[in-house]
Parts: sequence; C-alpha cells; structure tokens
Amino acid sequence: MKQNEVEIPLRITLYRVPPGVRFALQKGKSDAKGNAELVPPSRMDATSLSFFFSVRVAQSKPGASPRFLGEFTQGPPDKRFVYVNSGRSAGQPDTLWDRRAKIPLTTITPALIDEVRSAPNKVLAIEIEGKGRDGGPVCASLLSSTQWRTVPK
Repeated sequence: MKQNEVEIPLRITLYRVPPGVRFALQKGKSDAKGNAELVPPSRMDATSLSFFFSVRVAQSKPGASPRFLGEFTQGPPDKRFVYVNSGRSAGQPDTLWDRRAKIPLTTITPALIDEVRSAPNKVLAIEIEGKGRDGGPVCASLLSSTQWRTVPK
C-alpha cells in the first residue's frame, strides 16, 4: 500500500436472495473467456448473504472524489464499482441464471471514509435486495439501494 492510500472495510449484504442461486464476489478482472476469481459469501442464512472485504482509497485533493483501488474494484477510476456475480457467473453450472450486479463505490463519501477509519469496530455497509423484478438474481445497476453507511462490524 502506498503512503497516500488507506484501507477501508466494506460489507455488502443481499437480502431476499432467490433460493438455489449461487452468489460470489468477483476478485480481479475477467479473462478472455469471461472467467474470474470468485469469493464466496462470508456469511449466509436462508434468505440473505454478506461479503466482507477491503478496498484501498487513494487520498485525493480536497473537494475531489475518492479513488478506490484494489483487487475487487472494477471500472474506470471515476466510476468504480464491485461485481457480485450470480448463477453461472458465480460458478454454478446447472442454472439458467448468469448475472452480475454492479455495486457502486462512488456513493462512498470522504466523510464516510473518515468515519469508518476513526472507528475500528465499524464497517461501511450497503444492503441490497438480492432478487430482481423478474424473480431472478439482481443484476446490472438495477439496485434497491446505492447508499453506504457506517455500521458495527
């Protein structure tokens, strides 16, 4: 980690996930065949699942947007996001679903970063409905929420 970077803990929770569909957090970029390293949920129950991970943030000039870095970040520097894959994209070959949801990092403000850094027992969290309008897994940028907040670990 470079001197002007800090690491922040994140948690993505999907609630009301469709039964029988596998979800995974994408680590790194997809290769030419569309394959990527997949990270299983850190916590699961019958209707929800959560991913715990960290990203690095490059401290930017005052007034500038934070720059998110690391193995889980995707997209251009000013529009970073993470992918939550489902179905075949999450390594489940025996399903008709093959989707990825883009979870934006751009709604994480400098104030939220400062807040989570000052409280080691906190994490930045976002909660998203895991089921899309068609009853399948959530996909693309069609999210029930894009707002991150500071919560206890």
